[in-house]
Amino acid sequence: MQTRTLGDVQVGAIGLGGMPMSIEGRPDRARSLATIHAALDHGVTLIDTADSYHLLPGEVGHNEELVAEGLRTWGGDTSDVVVATKGGHLRPGDGTWTVDGSPAHLRSAVEGSLRRLGVEAIGLYQFHRPDPSVPYADSVGVLAELLDAGKIRLAGISNANPDQIREAQEILGGRLVSVQNQYSPAFRSSQPELDLCARLGLAFLPWSPLGGIARAGELGSRFAAFERVADGHGVSPQQVALAWELAQAPVVIPIPGASRPETIADSVRAADLILGPEEIVELDGTA
Repeated sequence: MQTRTLGDVQVGAIGLGGMPMSIEGRPDRARSLATIHAALDHGVTLIDTADSYHLLPGEVGHNEELVAEGLRTWGGDTSDVVVATKGGHLRPGDGTWTVDGSPAHLRSAVEGSLRRLGVEAIGLYQFHRPDPSVPYADSVGVLAELLDAGKIRLAGISNANPDQIREAQEILGGRLVSVQNQYSPAFRSSQPELDLCARLGLAFLPWSPLGGIARAGELGSRFAAFERVADGHGVSPQQVALAWELAQAPVVIPIPGASRPETIADSVRAADLILGPEEIVELDGTA
C-alpha cells in the first residue's frame, strides 16, 4: 500500500475507522477482532477510534478496548501502527451526543484513553469537537500540555473550520499534524478545510468517507459516475470513492469504517487504484 505522512510518521494511505464496531448494529466481539486483524493483514497502520465510540452508558471507551485487544492478539509486529483516538465528544447512552471541551474533562479523558489502550503515550490524540461553552484556545491548549508531558505523540483536531485550524496551529506552536472532518462524495462542504490542510502540509482524515455507515453500500446507486468508473476498472464504487479522495491532495488519508473483514480488505485496495485525469474531473463534478 502507498503511504502518507502523519506528522513525522509514515502510515498507510487508507486507515481503519473503528466506530461501526461499537455503536448501533455492531457485530459480536469475534467479528470485530477479525476485522481489525484483517486490516493489519492488509497493511493498515492507522486505526481511528474515540472514547465516545460505544453504545451503552457504562461502556465508555468500548472501541478503544477493542482496538487494544485487536492489536494485542494479532500475530504480527504492530510497532508501526498508529492508534488515533479522540476526546471531548460524549455519548450518554441514550442515542444523543454531547460535547465537553473543558480542560478538566480533556485531561481526565486522555488518562482514560491511555489506560484502555494500554500505552504510555497515545499515537495521535485529537480534540473531537468544539464546545461552544469553552474557548477553543482553552481546549486546544490541553493538547499542547499533553505533548509537552509526553502523554501523546501527535496532536490533531476534528470537526474544525479553517479559522480553528489556523488557531490550533498557532496554539500548538506548529505542532498540529492532522484535521479529521467529514468528507465524501455526498458531503463536500469540508473542501475548504481539505484545501487549507494541503497548503499547510497537515494530514486530512475524512471521516465517513463512503457516506456513512447506513449508506456506504448505496454509493454506486446514488452516484452514477462512481458506478461507471468502478465498472471500467472492475472494482467497487467504494474503492473508486476512496481513490478519488486520495487524488484530492497528497495529505488525504481516508479512514473508512468497517465491521467485516471483507469490507476493510476492499477499502485497502483503493490505495493502489489509479484514476485517470478525466475520471477525476468527472467524479469532481458529481454532486
